[in-house]
Amino acid sequence: MIRARDLRHRYPNGVAALDGVGLDVAAGERVAVLGPNGAGKTTLMLRIGGLLAGDGELAVDGRVGLVFQDPDDQLFMPTVREDVAFGPLNLGCTRAEALDRVGEALAAVRMEHVAGRAPHQLSLGQRRRVAIATVLAMRPWLLVLDEPSANLDPRSRRELLEVLDGLGGTMLVVTHDLPFAAVLCERALVLSGGRFAADGPCLDVLGDEALLARHDLELPEGFDLARLAPWGRIAA
Repeated sequence: MIRARDLRHRYPNGVAALDGVGLDVAAGERVAVLGPNGAGKTTLMLRIGGLLAGDGELAVDGRVGLVFQDPDDQLFMPTVREDVAFGPLNLGCTRAEALDRVGEALAAVRMEHVAGRAPHQLSLGQRRRVAIATVLAMRPWLLVLDEPSANLDPRSRRELLEVLDGLGGTMLVVTHDLPFAAVLCERALVLSGGRFAADGPCLDVLGDEALLARHDLELPEGFDLARLAPWGRIAA
């Protein structure tokens, strides 16, 4: 699904956001990209999504759907229905085909009931799910999410986690929310200083306290990885 070799990106201020990154992601994998602020996570996401140029080799099999941290960066139409239909219509779908995709995408994120509402009338958690629907309506092979759980209340976070867990396909999840990654993703990468410092089963990576400490990461106090069954489902 993704094959990257020696990806490099240097910003005008001289900061090397990516410094020789290599990555392989197979179809169907759910991969968490973890790391401290300034590690290069968002830069990597933008490279994979084709929104940022740079050096190195990158091959992605199929359409990439990017979901940004702020849903207001993706929602701009008068109604949710029109927002979700926008992409399919621009792909050349007929109105009927686009509306079929709208129904499928909103059902996938459990937001069919808000189709006729204005996005600004929705909560942050609802807007984030609608933003995911706008991407799902494009039927991407790869879903890339930037900090999907950021600033959500506990209930909205749980509902989003349930929605994402129910989706098929390949996911790359950029997040600081380590418990969220533990439950959703089977594999974790730690990006630090523009390079990968770790790559392995998510629960193994998150269980390495020394590794996390070296890269300014830590699990919340009281969160017990032992309660998670591989790869992340809550054990009975």
